[in-house]
Amino acid sequence: MIIQSHRLWPAACDSQKIINWEVHCEDALFGSYFLDGGGDQIRTMCVENLERDVEIRVTGEIETSDTNGLIKLRNERVSPLVYLRDTELTRPDDRIAELAKRALDLSGENQLDVAHGIMSEVSGAFKYIPGATDSSYTASQALEQGTGVCQDFAHCLIAAARLNRIPARYTTGYLHMDASGEQHDASHAWAELLIEGLGWVGFDATNDCCPDARYVRVGSGLDAQDAALIRGISRGVGEETMHTDVNIVNAQQ
Repeated sequence: MIIQSHRLWPAACDSQKIINWEVHCEDALFGSYFLDGGGDQIRTMCVENLERDVEIRVTGEIETSDTNGLIKLRNERVSPLVYLRDTELTRPDDRIAELAKRALDLSGENQLDVAHGIMSEVSGAFKYIPGATDSSYTASQALEQGTGVCQDFAHCLIAAARLNRIPARYTTGYLHMDASGEQHDASHAWAELLIEGLGWVGFDATNDCCPDARYVRVGSGLDAQDAALIRGISRGVGEETMHTDVNIVNAQQ
């Protein structure tokens, strides 16, 4: 038996409108949706028969727009101060502290400039290599290694922002294609920072840009574990692996 918690429904916000969306798993029992404090839709799923692979199929159509990185959630209730709290994955070390201070020194007192400075510093500190790290890597471990994936860029950006007293959260979703025009075949991650006078603004250090119409926002949390699209427990399973395929197509195509 497996029991899972799913965060698979796109967020209700100004930058996207759901046309249709469906989550399906054969022979699964689904609970009702509920909203967590961050405004994400959560639903539990239970599958008793584990004699075969369990396939969760998510299909849908969504209309996105470019809001210059600004994100306004419609159902958020948690205090932004929660996102000043460090986690095991985002706890800063001396390298991250130096990065945060350098961004502050170069950007001055304007908080938006500081946020952009942190994104640029983090973007230049890593080389993106698929599979270079796994989900257990912390921000400091990835920064020391100098290579990582989108999770590591986001964790490092979040850690540096929190050091500068800017609330920051980890965001999961999908990206149609990156700055070089390459289509993504996996979920994507970036950070959102609370900027005084503006609200929440997205920063994608992997691509050194703010999210635009290419991005689909699903959910958020303190770090990758907190914002995971799928979490759960299993019983009676000898070996467990997970494989993900993502296919995003422009509707005009």
